[in-house]
Amino acid sequence: MGVALITPFRTDGSIDEEALIRLVEYQIGSGADFLCIMGTTAETPTLTADEKHYLKRLLVERVGGRVPLLMGCGGNCTAAVVAELEQTDWTGIDGVLSVCPMYNKPSQEGLYQHFRAIAEASPVPVVLYNVPGRTGVNMTAETTLRLARDFDNIVAIKEASGNITQMDDIIKQKPDGFDVISGDDGITFPLITLGAVGVISVIGNALPREFSRMVRLALRGEYSAALRIHHQFAELFKLLFVDGNPAGVKAMLHAMGMIENQLRLPLVPTRLTTMEKISDILHQLDIKY
Repeated sequence: MGVALITPFRTDGSIDEEALIRLVEYQIGSGADFLCIMGTTAETPTLTADEKHYLKRLLVERVGGRVPLLMGCGGNCTAAVVAELEQTDWTGIDGVLSVCPMYNKPSQEGLYQHFRAIAEASPVPVVLYNVPGRTGVNMTAETTLRLARDFDNIVAIKEASGNITQMDDIIKQKPDGFDVISGDDGITFPLITLGAVGVISVIGNALPREFSRMVRLALRGEYSAALRIHHQFAELFKLLFVDGNPAGVKAMLHAMGMIENQLRLPLVPTRLTTMEKISDILHQLDIKY
């Protein structure tokens, strides 16, 4: 279980370093296997270049190699992504998570050439990220498999297409050394039963111990025990995204007393009704943190 790490902010909108450090220690101490930094859940588009540089340095130093770090590096201008790959100091970073280009809707051949350029430029392993609900374009199983076969340093895909058939096709036909990772907490259990190796999780920010246990149980084939945890969290999975991500998980972390409930525009906090439902479920689950 990897965690798609949030960026905590203070009420004045600045980065809350103390809360971030507490959160990282909580996640590592509670069973997170790796951290995914500077992704969508981190509100990366709202961070300045200086803030991103500062956060990367802070997280590399704080984690200190205890778990791998996967860092977001993507965009809809191939040349700009390649330049970032070539100019960034990747010391302490174990891989890049690169999302399909958003908004300009490239063809499947365009997607292939985009990720080919990234694979050829990247000094660290590459994890593809397919999330058509955000980017406006779906990378098909055929394109994913073509990339997986052609480039040894493309090692996995974070699949959040919502298309189980597509994901199953990738799992069935993938080459050795290429993995499928769930990009959606709510389908992690069924996807693991099909052959996925884990998840890059949003709920893992708040409940790393419980969710990592579900993942490990499922990977060991202890499906009944894993399914019980999956069902326990079913309502939370929905609530985390009903008002957008990471508004839901930030509301949950705020209810747990770990961060301020602060986002950067254009994102705003969850509605009060959503916050109340999240708090009620946390109380019912009686989770200790």
